[in-house]
Amino acid sequence: MADPGLVRRLGFGDAVVLGLGSMLGAGVFAALGPAAAAAGTGLLIALAVAAVVAYCNATASARLAAVYPESGGTYVYGRRRLGPVWGFTAGWGFVVGKTASCAAMALTFGAYAWPAHPVPPAVAAVVVLTAVNYLGVTKTAGLTRLLVAATLLALAAVVAAGLGGGAADPANLTGWTGGGVLGIGQAAALLFFSFAGYARIATLGEEVRDPATTIPRAIPVALGIVLVIYAVIAVTALLAVGPGGLAAAAAPLAAVAGSGTLAFLAPVVRVGGALASAGVLLSLMAGIGRTTLAMARDHELPAVLGAVHPRFRVPHRAELVLGVVVVVVVLVADVQAAIGFSSFAVLVYYAIANAAAFTLPGHQSPHRARLRVVTVIGLLGCLALAFTLPPTTIAIGVVVLAVGVAGRAVLRTVRGRG
Repeated sequence: MADPGLVRRLGFGDAVVLGLGSMLGAGVFAALGPAAAAAGTGLLIALAVAAVVAYCNATASARLAAVYPESGGTYVYGRRRLGPVWGFTAGWGFVVGKTASCAAMALTFGAYAWPAHPVPPAVAAVVVLTAVNYLGVTKTAGLTRLLVAATLLALAAVVAAGLGGGAADPANLTGWTGGGVLGIGQAAALLFFSFAGYARIATLGEEVRDPATTIPRAIPVALGIVLVIYAVIAVTALLAVGPGGLAAAAAPLAAVAGSGTLAFLAPVVRVGGALASAGVLLSLMAGIGRTTLAMARDHELPAVLGAVHPRFRVPHRAELVLGVVVVVVVLVADVQAAIGFSSFAVLVYYAIANAAAFTLPGHQSPHRARLRVVTVIGLLGCLALAFTLPPTTIAIGVVVLAVGVAGRAVLRTVRGRG
């Protein structure tokens, strides 16, 4: 019997919600502290830089998704526009980078849910959300709606406590602290981690209704909503505790909520941090499963991972293997290192997306001249941010990507594919 395919069940609202679920929470609950340590009072500049690069990448991804409405995202785009090796590099970077993101989000969930013992709840979250993804994409979208709503309530509590608790000081926005231009670049690369969820929408090309219209509309809408929310949260956090307070806190937004007379809202923020991390983890795992499916179909990963469940219509084997790998990483991972590695790998992924979009011919790309300018800015921005990260992070990222490409070459030689 033929392997069953994926089903187009998601509309515009579902796509936007899944994009929000992938982005909301990662930056403010996990990356804001390390970014403040790097950029100091330049945190808002770093956020703006990350947003500009993310917008360029979103534009490129949206145009490519309209032309190639298939599961796999930039793996498919790179393969079709630049060649199999570039497509594999993008797909491999996405899978390993986002797997690190999953571990970071699981550990963030654990830190907010049970600060003294974060690993057990982190493992439990991975197991439960793997089961949710296994049951089908409509279950994923439905649960993501609830998690996004809870996250927004928690962030509202942060703003209320930070601005209304009496601790806000405009002096925290003045002066200059941090690592200068390099520090702003590092912070922007870390904050880019929080915007990268819009790729989640593009990876659902085979499960979105009318993808040529829905995906290009959903990506910028989700990105714009998240940018506004992040800007409000970053300003509130700097006013309440300053860059030093953010950098020193294990749970930065809980510190903001606890900084004034409305400190009773801090537990609400902790619950919100746990739920936000769970929402990001849920969406990330679904996206990795689809990219793995696309690569397995092309024999770039073991073909056994390319199966689609006959009832739930999800890449169930890929989802199960991912769940096991993430649990292993959670047991040995460091949150900050995971974020840095993920940022490097995903920036390489988007550099390839921009290069692929640059090659689109005029009949496939409305306003081609404008798109080419945007993709050049996105490509250079991705590479610049990637190589502002700490040298150890860069070295690990280069080695992991190189091992993947070399392993592909060896396997293809063994199979006699050249």
